[in-house]
Amino acid sequence: MIKYTSKSRRTFLKSAAALSAGAAILPQWACSKKSAAGMMGNSSGSLDKFGIQLYTLRDVIPDDPKGTLKQLASYGYQQVEGYEGAQGMFWNMTPKNFKTYLDDIGIRMVSSHTNIHEDFERKAAEAAIVGLDYLICPYIGPQKSVEDWKKVTEKFNECGRICNANGIRFAYHNHAYTFKAFSGMMPQDFLMENTDPALVDHQMDIYWVVTGGADPADYLTRYPNRFRLVHVKDRKKGVAADEHSASCNLGTGIIDFATILKTAQAKGVKYFIMEQERYDDSTPMDSAKVGAAYLKNLKFA
Repeated sequence: MIKYTSKSRRTFLKSAAALSAGAAILPQWACSKKSAAGMMGNSSGSLDKFGIQLYTLRDVIPDDPKGTLKQLASYGYQQVEGYEGAQGMFWNMTPKNFKTYLDDIGIRMVSSHTNIHEDFERKAAEAAIVGLDYLICPYIGPQKSVEDWKKVTEKFNECGRICNANGIRFAYHNHAYTFKAFSGMMPQDFLMENTDPALVDHQMDIYWVVTGGADPADYLTRYPNRFRLVHVKDRKKGVAADEHSASCNLGTGIIDFATILKTAQAKGVKYFIMEQERYDDSTPMDSAKVGAAYLKNLKFA
């Protein structure tokens, strides 16, 4: 049963105060070595595996899906996350043929973003054939009322039941708008607390959490084992806090991934997926290569 909890209200009041105090600039913890993640201890670590969201290659992959995927494998990506473009999640290949090709080049598709409002049962069945662990709702949009947010959680729980019936999981991918105070609550907290953990997981887009004015490590800590995937996407230096289109090559921006990803590992995140949405002085494939090198060499604080 969906309920608007007192915890949601308390979390809202705490978060709203923090946002009000720091609305003009991005929070210091975004690039501070003393973020909440840094309080986890001193042992070092790294990523055993990492993936890439294929939307990063949206201007390249439609012309040569197989060649692009093979090149990504050569960069060191062992996992990919799909998206639903004009050629579908599997690039005009059947689910079985797509899986066979990925097996041949040593890459696994672990998840995909998809439109949850059309043919979702069919998509869940096909995702299971390919061996995906997750189907993910990439965007739901700001809602007009708390009641509308309740309907969203009901829809997510329904998607979770469909995925579970096919032996996979369902997750929601956040944007900045869920970290903006709304009608006496914080939408992201409402989603976390009113979706069934047995049915719904969450994918944290670290870039959008920072852009929304929230602390990724705080959310990972407050909601352990709810975020199972993260988008590792950097934010440019020297841009205004309210600038949304500020994605940049990994390692060149303000976000302190070494500490945030350490917390992510400790709090149940299983998949670390590079994504980039904007290119100023690079090409999509060059950015993918830079991202793989960064993640391969990243050492946790």
